[in-house]
Amino acid sequence: MKENDAQAVDIPHFHLESILDATNNFASANKLGQGGFGPVYKGKFQGGQEIAVKRLSSCSGQGFEEFKNEVVLIAKLQHRNLVRLLGYCVEGDEKILMNNVMPFMDKNIQDKKLSVILDWDTRFKIILGIARGLLYLHEDSRLRIIHRDLKASNILLDEEKNPKISDFGLARIFGGKDTVANTERVVGTYGYMSPEYALDGHFSVKSDVFSFGVVVLEIISGKRNTGFYQVEHELSLLGY
Repeated sequence: MKENDAQAVDIPHFHLESILDATNNFASANKLGQGGFGPVYKGKFQGGQEIAVKRLSSCSGQGFEEFKNEVVLIAKLQHRNLVRLLGYCVEGDEKILMNNVMPFMDKNIQDKKLSVILDWDTRFKIILGIARGLLYLHEDSRLRIIHRDLKASNILLDEEKNPKISDFGLARIFGGKDTVANTERVVGTYGYMSPEYALDGHFSVKSDVFSFGVVVLEIISGKRNTGFYQVEHELSLLGY
């Protein structure tokens, strides 16, 4: 990032060399999963600290502005249900974010073996935590923020199954009394988008609430919205 951008961000900057060393040059054995904007790797610094490394893919559609947006936003947000950024790296074509190692929520709720651990009290706890994180973004933070890409794979779970909302690359800040915005560039994930956003480009806090509703259904059912069909009617989870 530019020097004035870096000064505005109170988050450590790491050199690419240290990240390559921590992830063994982004070895496939260290890959944790695939996020919306690129792969996520597990790494370990020489001091023993474990990290999750989100490496922006060149074909992800997230450019430098979205990356900068995510770094700056996360630096300004502090809530127990939002992911905490440990550091970032910008060198050459590489754009990297680092946070604590936590599993993706979708892996927990959609894996039959892992989902057995999630009793109803735990599922309710996860739903409540996501709701609190969204409320903070929409009303309680000093910025009013629309996430625009809330989905199960953008929720991380810590060891106590507390949810952490992540991936703020597409987030938008609402200023003043603005409540609705329009865009010709619809971004996000189909299956989680509200109809007015997907069809007309209108987004607001209601767009996030719609996405949250889809996530709630997935947590309760243990099924993915885009992968849940009835043989007879071929309905998605929402249609069902």
